[in-house]
Amino acid sequence: MTRIATFNVNGVNGRLPVLLKCLGEGDYDIVCLQELKTSDDKFPIDAIREAGYGAIWHGQKSYNGVAILARGMEPVERRRGLPGDPDDTHSRYIEAEVDGVVVGCLYLPNGNPAPGPKFDYKLRWFDRLINYGQHLLEVGAPSVLCGDYNVVPTQIDAVVPRRWLGDAVYFPECRQAYAKMLEGGWIDAVRRIHPEKGIYTYWNFSYWGGYDRSSGLRMDHLLVSPSLSDRLRSAGVDVDMRGWEKPSDHAPAWIKLY
Repeated sequence: MTRIATFNVNGVNGRLPVLLKCLGEGDYDIVCLQELKTSDDKFPIDAIREAGYGAIWHGQKSYNGVAILARGMEPVERRRGLPGDPDDTHSRYIEAEVDGVVVGCLYLPNGNPAPGPKFDYKLRWFDRLINYGQHLLEVGAPSVLCGDYNVVPTQIDAVVPRRWLGDAVYFPECRQAYAKMLEGGWIDAVRRIHPEKGIYTYWNFSYWGGYDRSSGLRMDHLLVSPSLSDRLRSAGVDVDMRGWEKPSDHAPAWIKLY
């Protein structure tokens, strides 16, 4: 079995104790991280190797940043950055081959305030992802595109949908772009396993400690290629990690492949 997780760590150095505890308790074979918020030279590779993981990463000072970790092996980098815009300097995509599976780790732009230039950039980035995703499907290699999509696909993916009507993560254009990926052949692994269950990966920070459970959203996704469909055995979210001391505002979502 291979357990693949995606986790917006929200600052890999500031939350390194959380990440190391997550690696120790999560039993993950592959972990995709987003929002590293650190330059390449300050990525905590020594601590991650001590935890038993090899890694590749694509950092950016203070913002963005993505990484792929693999237990007991070094991921083989295939790509960093999406094609389609040579002027895009944001560190939002990295791709590796791990044990015969192509793993793409992404941090899709948030898009707020919307409408506006940031939302326009989000839609352009999403178009590039859709196009590149089609290329991966055409090549036919077993593939996973996972990360923080900053998209809440349907009403069931929010505890209180009306709270998010003015937020870019819930705008119709974003949900339509996500649906287009599924129409193109990608499979939403969590929804394949739990078609009608309210499952969430993000909650607002609370001023009083803990977190606001009514703010729950599912916007961290693992999309698998049809060639992996028969290997999908289970999927979920390690919600308990959201309640740890000084956590990220996200919890790891995961799938298990045989």
